[in-house]
Amino acid sequence: MTTPAQLESWVARLAAELQINLEDLDIQELLDVARDAAHSVTRPAAPLATFLVGYAAAQQGGGADAVAEASRKASALALAWTEEMPG
Repeated sequence: MTTPAQLESWVARLAAELQINLEDLDIQELLDVARDAAHSVTRPAAPLATFLVGYAAAQQGGGADAVAEASRKASALALAWTEEMPG
């Protein structure tokens, strides 16, 4: 099982490799998007949702505020998904 310290180390290393600044980014918010998509939609929706959050944020000019806004929208949609879908 991965520890929080291992996850933090991985994210820091990946951010450095991708040459992105994570100073103002709320990692827990992105993890929440993945959780909401996985539990409310389907497990494969988690990585797609987080990718699309990043893509949407980039389309809006990037930055922590754009990620936060896209994250809020993605989580809200995922949480409403089971109520909207029949069966």
